[in-house]
Amino acid sequence: MASAPPLTQSESIETTTLVVPGMHCASCMGKVERALGALPGVQSARVNLTARQVNVAHNAALGVPDLVGALVAIGFPSQPRVEDLAPPPSAVKPLLAPLAVAGFACMNVMLLSVSIWSGAEGSTRDLFHLLSAAIGIPAILYAGRVFFASAWGALRHGRTNMDVPISIGVILATGLSLYETLTHGAEAWFDGTLMLLLFLLAGRVLDAMMRDRARAGVDALLRQAAPGAMVVAKGAVDWVSARDLLPGMVMRVASGERLAADGEIVSGNSRFDRSLLTGESAAVPVAQGDAVHAGMLNMDAPVDVRVTAAGCDTTLAEIARTMEAAGQHRSTYVRIADRASRLYAPAVHTLAALTFIGWMIAGVGAYESLKIAIAVLIITCPCALGLAVPVAQVVAAGALMRRGIMVKDGSAMERMARIDRALLDKTGTLTLGRPTPDPQALDALPAQAAQVALALASHSRHPLSRALVEALGARGVTAAELTQVEEVAGQGVHALWHGGPVALRRPDGPTGGMASALDIEGMPLRLILFADRLRPDADLALNWMRAMGVEPSILSGDAMAAVAEVARATHMTAQGAASPADKLEAIQRLQGAGHHVLMAGDGLNDGPALAAAHASIAPGTASDVGRQAADFVFLSDSLMAIPRAMAASRATMRVVRQNFVLAIGYNVLAVPMAMAGLVTPLIAAVAMSTSSLIVIGNSLRLAMAAREPKA
Repeated sequence: MASAPPLTQSESIETTTLVVPGMHCASCMGKVERALGALPGVQSARVNLTARQVNVAHNAALGVPDLVGALVAIGFPSQPRVEDLAPPPSAVKPLLAPLAVAGFACMNVMLLSVSIWSGAEGSTRDLFHLLSAAIGIPAILYAGRVFFASAWGALRHGRTNMDVPISIGVILATGLSLYETLTHGAEAWFDGTLMLLLFLLAGRVLDAMMRDRARAGVDALLRQAAPGAMVVAKGAVDWVSARDLLPGMVMRVASGERLAADGEIVSGNSRFDRSLLTGESAAVPVAQGDAVHAGMLNMDAPVDVRVTAAGCDTTLAEIARTMEAAGQHRSTYVRIADRASRLYAPAVHTLAALTFIGWMIAGVGAYESLKIAIAVLIITCPCALGLAVPVAQVVAAGALMRRGIMVKDGSAMERMARIDRALLDKTGTLTLGRPTPDPQALDALPAQAAQVALALASHSRHPLSRALVEALGARGVTAAELTQVEEVAGQGVHALWHGGPVALRRPDGPTGGMASALDIEGMPLRLILFADRLRPDADLALNWMRAMGVEPSILSGDAMAAVAEVARATHMTAQGAASPADKLEAIQRLQGAGHHVLMAGDGLNDGPALAAAHASIAPGTASDVGRQAADFVFLSDSLMAIPRAMAASRATMRVVRQNFVLAIGYNVLAVPMAMAGLVTPLIAAVAMSTSSLIVIGNSLRLAMAAREPKA
């Protein structure tokens, strides 16, 4: 990330997002960030190559035209991003026609080349060369325009990029082949040139597909929100588009409809499918007072929802923005690739020039020297190196998102992969952070008593009542018909059922914990105990963390007695009654001992610890501070999200290292062979392009990276 000197506190800071469609590699990222960072008044410039955007934090006095002008000056036209629910244009489509032309021409020229390789001579060979030229030259000009335009744009502004040596190699190889054809020479390399373009375009298409796939997660989220809603106002019901919804409006959501905005249930009971946001397929019951979010699907019955957030302020839009931000930070490996790509063009031009001069001194002649220099230009393309990190991160982030885990920072995967200690907050992180009724107490309720309990609880917004509604609704219980329902603050809900008094109230004596008393005339008093239960799969998740060499422990601000109970159940060491400063000190103590620490927390008091840890993760129910400070956010209830993120991060870094070995190893072997004259332009085209495809194919294995983690 490029940055200018820090601004003074008196200066107002704005954030502008520019769409830069011309970026396609690590070198482009570095050029854009450095150009913007050099402007006075720019605090930071951070590129998101996946979305082909750059976020610029700058002084309010610095206008958008200044930012756009700085990018135009280095050959990158841009425009401000317009907040819109419409998906951006695909990066793949502009490449498909050149790819198809290159493929079609390559196959036909190869057929002609087979005859030449088989021994055709004289006029037959000349005819086949002429036919190859007639097919190949127009195809090369059309398919190569992707690289020619990029190279010319760079040269026109006095700089180079990866496409400059590629374009030079293609043009020289085509020109030399045409010269051979016109002078009745024995060799022409239209087939090799077309194959080079075919593989280069194929690699770029696959890269663009990966980026589109990463964007598809964001677009799918945004498209899943309903385009509008039926709004109840002054006795009338009118359809209002999602853009025009405002907080305070009441939406009437029918069964089978998705929500167009975030809100709160004001009337009705139903079940909502929230799989879009959490990855969990089981529908959850909702009642009056429950919060619901844009994109959720109403499964059962109509409900009225008061809008609390609409448009870009919804949880759905926030998740989309978080996904877009993933990968914007520069990890160690990205910085290595950036530096390598910056040195690439001058290094390749130097090697090709030295090769040409060397072979000329050796006395092989200008023709052979030029042919060998062209092979060097072609074979040294670092596309594989440029793809090594971003493709792996994009594929892994997409796999995690399908499991309900958002990666807010691509470089966090590098840090998460090194974790060997995990500190978990108790309430809201290790536990669900909400009371849950004792299943045995619910099992003991007669059917009619359960129906009465559900009816009474549905009239209260007390946390225990809402938890009881959720638990009984999940069991398929239907509410009884009550009359004269009244809630007394601090006492409970009272009503009449079949003419007799019923109540869901505070117990008369001490219960040793959270509890409600169900009092129905003519039936024994029922005591329903509540507890803040561990997240689903907690034992399984903790065991897998230990199997991966990560030792988990509890670090909580709760009272030691409550923490000790959970510690015994999970077989973890624990520190209770910890203040934010205590949590920070615990992390720093472990870091001082050489450990790489993960912090998992959800509250406001966890913010400093989340920021100080090597890596951090928070549940989707966390406070705004917790979600903003965390590197990962998981949306499901299951604690399996933590070891899944660890396993995916470790797998990603293994693949990144493999990609670097493949890319660097290829150049170590190929460049000396090309300079020694052992590689023709055709073989160079095949070798270079194959290395890129191998790196992409290796990264695609991460599509399954979020499966059950292994040691």
